[in-house]
Amino acid sequence: MTDQGVVVLGIPIPSSSPLFLSIVAIHVLAGLVCTVAGIVAMLTPKCAGRHPSAGTVYYWSLVVVFLSMTALSILRWPHNTHLFVLGILSFGAGVVGRRARRRLWRRWLPVHITGMAVSYILLLTAFYVDNGPHLPLWRSLPPLALWVLPSLVGLPLLIWALRRHSAL
Repeated sequence: MTDQGVVVLGIPIPSSSPLFLSIVAIHVLAGLVCTVAGIVAMLTPKCAGRHPSAGTVYYWSLVVVFLSMTALSILRWPHNTHLFVLGILSFGAGVVGRRARRRLWRRWLPVHITGMAVSYILLLTAFYVDNGPHLPLWRSLPPLALWVLPSLVGLPLLIWALRRHSAL
């Protein structure tokens, strides 16, 4: 007998295995924390306090998203290869952005801003590519839009942030 999966809040989950569903639950929770922490880090003043705290929460929740994405990709290989690649790129960009700041690389600021922004853009891209076809509004868009809209919104904001912080 094949596993037909389940539907949760209109989003199909491809397996009803308790292990798979447990990993998905952790992944979703970490993704929500990551998304909110990223917004807080973006919108708060860049000084001691909220920005570095939110950035730390973003990074460690991104670690959990990456680890759970890796497990889900292995369980669904090769169906999730594209999500696996997006996850590696998002996590890699986040690691570079965090490391640039924490180790104070030469010209660390543009590397930090770019790494964290690209990480966030790729996080949202993976979410929309995977879930967009099942979400109101997004399901009416062509598949290519799910891949490019996060970048079309995020990259101009990245350029604005780099200019605002004299890092460009």
